[in-house]
Amino acid sequence: MAFRRRNKSYAFFSQEFLIQNHADIVFSLVIFILIGLMFEATAKTAIVFIQPQYNISTLSSEGEVTLYHYGWKDWATILFYLFITIILHAVVQEYVLDKVNRRLHLSKSKNTKFNESGQLCVFYLVSSIWSLYVVCTEGYLLHPSSLWENYPHLHLRFQVKFFYLTQLAYWLHAIPELYFQKVRKEEIPRQLQYIALYLLHIMAAYLLNLTRVGLVLLFLQYVSELGFHISRLFYFTDENHHKMFDLWAVGFVCTRMVTLTLMFLAVGFGLSRAEDQNLDWEAGNFNTVFIRMTVLFLVCFTQSWLLWKFIRFQLRRWREFRLEQAARKRAAAKQNPSRSLKRDSVGHHENGLVKAENGTSPRLKKIKST
Repeated sequence: MAFRRRNKSYAFFSQEFLIQNHADIVFSLVIFILIGLMFEATAKTAIVFIQPQYNISTLSSEGEVTLYHYGWKDWATILFYLFITIILHAVVQEYVLDKVNRRLHLSKSKNTKFNESGQLCVFYLVSSIWSLYVVCTEGYLLHPSSLWENYPHLHLRFQVKFFYLTQLAYWLHAIPELYFQKVRKEEIPRQLQYIALYLLHIMAAYLLNLTRVGLVLLFLQYVSELGFHISRLFYFTDENHHKMFDLWAVGFVCTRMVTLTLMFLAVGFGLSRAEDQNLDWEAGNFNTVFIRMTVLFLVCFTQSWLLWKFIRFQLRRWREFRLEQAARKRAAAKQNPSRSLKRDSVGHHENGLVKAENGTSPRLKKIKST
């Protein structure tokens, strides 16, 4: 199964060979792991990569329920779904984005940004729908107090744990994709910034057992980012669609306000009222004053940084708009120059008389009427 058109063959394991065939190589690794399920000797090892581990069965009002907690074996599962994400990334790039790029004839810089927004649009759309489904089915939407009540939320349902594992897999896969996609050096620091921020926040929510509030915050963030990248895709197809950025700007500011409000409500107010506020590694209780303040500082700092970047982005857009308007006015002025009054070759008319230009002759000659 080939994901890339090969116009030229390269030496095995050379840099260009790995870049051009990385999806095929990863696909082979996935098949190798799946084949391990077919044999009894390797099935137990292969299942660690495919299925989330650390499950326990408990009795509840719904009957017997299987819950999960985290452990070091989760890294094997994350690695497997990182491979899956690389394959899906190549499929979207080859069969969707490349075909659109050939029709749009974008420049190299716009082509890179178009591919980035296209990939992120697919991810944000799927993750937004998925997270909304989990939030609704888990009852967080109808009972907001469940975001902090009964903390620590050590045991997770399958859909919650699997969601977090796939999120970590996606953002970890974005790091080698910088190499596979040949991202320009000046673009790498910007992309590494938001990759690191996503990994930091998702891992903090997962390891500190703040998965409920983290799930809601991820939904809000993904919806906001989805609006931005959809606006950018429409802008690349037609630059007259810049008004969609105004709609995204309103949603962005609202998302920041809701995020800060929810964090102060859940962590600053809800967890501070809990009875047990002692650090307990075995029970998964991290509800201490220091950890709460650290989490709040991290979220507030990130939201402030995002707002600062947003303000700079809006100011740059405003300056570009003003310069564009000024350029249009100058172009219109050149096309329609102001016409000066017609002057006679000898002088100019004044009250029906021809007056000399140089003022040497004081006599005024009456214009003959025809």
